[in-house]
Amino acid sequence: MSDFETLVDPMLEMVDLDYEGLRVTAIGGGHGLAQALQAIGEYAERITAVVSVADDGGSSGRLGPALGIPPPGDSRRALLALSPGASWWHRVVAYRFDGGDVAGHSLGNLILAALSEELGGLEEALRTMGRWLGARGAVVPVAAAGLEMEALIGGELVKGQVAVARARGRIEEIRLLPAEVRAAPSAVEAVMAADQIVLGPGSLFTSVIAALKVPGMAEALNAAGGRIAYVCNLTTQDGETLGMDAVAHVEALVRHTGIRAPDAVVAHQGRLAVPPGLEPVEVDRDRLGAMGCRVESAELADPAAPWPQHDPARLGAVLRRLA
Repeated sequence: MSDFETLVDPMLEMVDLDYEGLRVTAIGGGHGLAQALQAIGEYAERITAVVSVADDGGSSGRLGPALGIPPPGDSRRALLALSPGASWWHRVVAYRFDGGDVAGHSLGNLILAALSEELGGLEEALRTMGRWLGARGAVVPVAAAGLEMEALIGGELVKGQVAVARARGRIEEIRLLPAEVRAAPSAVEAVMAADQIVLGPGSLFTSVIAALKVPGMAEALNAAGGRIAYVCNLTTQDGETLGMDAVAHVEALVRHTGIRAPDAVVAHQGRLAVPPGLEPVEVDRDRLGAMGCRVESAELADPAAPWPQHDPARLGAVLRRLA
């Protein structure tokens, strides 16, 4: 047994994630997926996060191409959302350097990169780190390789997830390259086994659609027996969804990915402080109902947050009713 295996093997026994209960799979990326996972942790016994691998910004954008692994940042954030916040490992994985050659890198990303090389891939690395963190679920990259996003916006081709997120204009088409990469078997399995599938909140095109667009994902959602809940964003997003209401969000999901319409749309109802230049996402119950979507609304915003975001406990209470 190698020195590395001697270190890792005892840690792998720390947490047993093989338990039964309500199975919920959340799909997306970034801060929105982390919010959804915290909410799902309020009621679900078995949680899987299926994470987009098209991020080309920040630490992830530097590590992924350089090391030949999917970008680790969104997956690391999802693991932290599933983990107790007071542990020493949680602080280590969340730590970000602000100087030297590693400025801007998350220590968790660097550890995941090292584990990926030692264990044969990011999925195995996440499984190991999840056990170190005591995560209450599993995090699975939607594909085994990093993907490049490109979009047709206002008739012009825009390349890269960050550039797409910042571009102005209607997104007419989304593509992921290389086109031959397919969804990881574990991602498909997580969708097929779920009692509930949660999409959003988060960046509609560059997080949620970026994960669902991977070949094999739409087919899995359309064949799955679990009910699909789409958590609508509180406000429009500058550059991606300006001027889009909830109906337009759902129409984009269906049109760009080929998935069936969600069984339920979860929307905020109540007062909301909206930053300048953005708008609350308006909900037309009749039009969503005509699409086959049940609308479940409640006061979902976190009143203490400096920027509009969902309160995990409030969101969890609504998703529990839909499970």
